[in-house]
Amino acid sequence: MAKFYEALDDKLIAFIGAQPMFFIASAAADGRLNLSPKGLDTFRVLGPKRCAYLDLTGSGNETGAHARAGGRATIMFCSFTRNPMVLRLYGRLRTGAPGGALWHELSHEFAPKSGARQIVVMDIDSSMTACGFGVPLMALERPRPTLTDHWATKSEEELEEYRRRKTTLSIDGLPSWGEA
Repeated sequence: MAKFYEALDDKLIAFIGAQPMFFIASAAADGRLNLSPKGLDTFRVLGPKRCAYLDLTGSGNETGAHARAGGRATIMFCSFTRNPMVLRLYGRLRTGAPGGALWHELSHEFAPKSGARQIVVMDIDSSMTACGFGVPLMALERPRPTLTDHWATKSEEELEEYRRRKTTLSIDGLPSWGEA
């Protein structure tokens, strides 16, 4: 049975900390909804109504574009272990690029990672748990470091060039870079 919360409590925070991955869904007022899996120990709970993750350069930046266009988002955690549960966080996003105010405020929360692009912060409006009985049992083999290993071989100039070419606009043509 679903249960709503206005803020994260210690039990929900512990559940988040035990999950090796999460999913973020975001959308602007119009256009496509985006859903992305994330991992690599990049998520942090900053308080009962605020969380953040370190976003790494990838093939697009839909979440950054959606943050700039109103920031509607849901973050979902689900247990693939013996104790089933699904937790969804509902709220609005902001982003902070390296050198910006949000980055300076929060970058100390994260271990440095090659390819770090921005910090994505969610101001949580509410959260909801669900049973998770339909989620399969699966075991984590290991984190996949391919993305960070790739960026570790590139110079800052190559990284910036890639971002300019591939992640400046969303697939719907929305600007996706900078503070939002």
